[in-house]
Amino acid sequence: MQDPGFWQALAQFAFMRQALLAAVIVGGLCSVLSVYVVLRGMAFIGQGISHAAFGGIALGLLLFGSGATQSLGTSLVTAAFCLVVAVLIGVVSRRGRLSADSAIGIFFAFSMALGVLFVALRRLYTADLMTYLFGSILAVTRQDLLLMTALAALILGFIALSYKELIYFSFDQEMAWAAGLPTGLLHYALLAMLALTIVASVKVMGVVLVSAFLVIPGATARLLCGRFGSTMAVAVAFGLLSAFAGLYVSHLYDVPTGATIVITQFLGFAVAWLWSVRR
Repeated sequence: MQDPGFWQALAQFAFMRQALLAAVIVGGLCSVLSVYVVLRGMAFIGQGISHAAFGGIALGLLLFGSGATQSLGTSLVTAAFCLVVAVLIGVVSRRGRLSADSAIGIFFAFSMALGVLFVALRRLYTADLMTYLFGSILAVTRQDLLLMTALAALILGFIALSYKELIYFSFDQEMAWAAGLPTGLLHYALLAMLALTIVASVKVMGVVLVSAFLVIPGATARLLCGRFGSTMAVAVAFGLLSAFAGLYVSHLYDVPTGATIVITQFLGFAVAWLWSVRR
């Protein structure tokens, strides 16, 4: 039987429509956060939290097993695990003598080690673990979509309510503190939003690749734009377009979607960088 084209498959199969919705949600959400990640220099923090998610995923699979019915439990455990790691990174880096990159490296390694231990305790090979590691957008269920939508609404709602404060904090933390803004609270809130965004995106992009989606759209838009509003708009448009293009190309050539999205974004970033250099 001949494989149906992309648009035909989208019309025929529910899992393709769910994959497209997941790509739109993750593409938009990660692109919004990527602007703050780039402005605040939090790329390494995002990578640390995303890899730390492996420990939460492994713990969730150990507690709840595998399969569609256990997906929500695993996601909730992963969310709690990532939030704890994000807060600990913030506390250790802000209130101790260690630099932020040292704290990230420590919790990165500890979380990965816990993940390996939990996998060994389970003593079972599961395809779910590979899905979480490298992403599988076609395996996204309705339950996953509901969780993604709820997390996206929570995160974007917070950003909308704190829009001006986050802009001030992102560009000049010291002046924001001098102006009376709760910079410590904003810092921890951004870490928490970053952790929840990773949880919402990990089923689509995987632990290994999700950190790229939290950097490349914002970095690309930063090369092209000089104002915050236009940077945010271009980042979101770029994220949505690259997510759709990655899904389309991966279906066309039967290659992994997450990797295709990241490669598409890198090509867009390369073009933007060359244009900015020539300009």
